[in-house]
Amino acid sequence: MQRRHFIAAGMAASTISLIPGLVYAQDGTVEATPEPAPESEGKASTYSRDEILAAGSDFLGVTVEALGGALEKIFADYGEHPTAYIAGQEASGAVGVGVRYGKGNLFMKSTPDPVHLYWQGPSIGFDTGANASRVFSLVYNLREPIYMYRRFPGVEGSAYFIGGLGVTYQRAEGIVLTPIRAGVGFRLGANIGYMSFSKKRRILPL
Repeated sequence: MQRRHFIAAGMAASTISLIPGLVYAQDGTVEATPEPAPESEGKASTYSRDEILAAGSDFLGVTVEALGGALEKIFADYGEHPTAYIAGQEASGAVGVGVRYGKGNLFMKSTPDPVHLYWQGPSIGFDTGANASRVFSLVYNLREPIYMYRRFPGVEGSAYFIGGLGVTYQRAEGIVLTPIRAGVGFRLGANIGYMSFSKKRRILPL
């Protein structure tokens, strides 16, 4: 009888040991094995606040404090982890109706090398002036560089100055751009236009 008891106990222990997630504690009770913490998704494909501050302040030639003021507003609106950023230069001018041409590099952690691109577009509003400026744009919700080649209309009423930097928002199909401009005589007003991105330079701002 005692021998049967030992055999039954041994079979039960073997059965329990085959059940995933169960282990024996030292006192003989059965405990659930803790599940591994799920890995955060998207960490490798986004940029941190510190990475953006370092890259942006270096490219625009401004202090981290100056750029930080502009980024606080952007981060509050769209979050602290953009999926890409664009560093480039542009020239533009307007007297009621204007044009803008630019070129730069798109940086994404999922691509080994920067992607060179161009942008152009009209602007309609009541700004007057001309500028040549450096542009540092945060990009949100971009999965692949190919999705940049489209028109990005400006978000009405989104233009503002912070710390000597001009910031606007543009959005298309869920992708958000937040160009930050710094330069000689850069202009900013209540203009409503769009920026069209392309692989090659275009003469007409279409």
